[in-house]
Amino acid sequence: MALYGTLKDIAMFTGVAREIIDDIITQQIGYYKVILPNTPANMYGEALVKDYVGPVLINCLIDRGDFNTNSTDFGPDSARDVSFRFLRNSLIDANIVPEVGDIVMYNELYYEVDNENENQLILGKDSNYAYSTGLENYGNNFSVILTTHLTTPERLGIQRSRL
Repeated sequence: MALYGTLKDIAMFTGVAREIIDDIITQQIGYYKVILPNTPANMYGEALVKDYVGPVLINCLIDRGDFNTNSTDFGPDSARDVSFRFLRNSLIDANIVPEVGDIVMYNELYYEVDNENENQLILGKDSNYAYSTGLENYGNNFSVILTTHLTTPERLGIQRSRL
């Protein structure tokens, strides 16, 4: 039987993390979610034009990579990899289920989600794991990390407008 990682411990960890992210760091992003029923696929199963709902504003931690410029026959092209780190409970509160292909807007730039990781567990335990007999009230899946790459609003079909 586990001694630590009870629901009370998890509530304390979550409360401290939420206070740090929401009240001290306060880095907000806009999250655009793909609307699958409105996104037609071609004969190869690819969607060239996608519809999005959003943005939903949410706080997170941001791990910015460096800008890299590649020169091609069509001119210079910028690339940048960025990781966005969310508290899982913040995503649940915002009713967001991150998936590959979603868009994150940060600092007037758009990033497409390449991968989604949910492997940061409190004390290495996951209460939803099938073989955790007797550990239903211990541990929790704590965060979600999205790895993204820089993309252009023209490629996404998102247009900026002025009021």
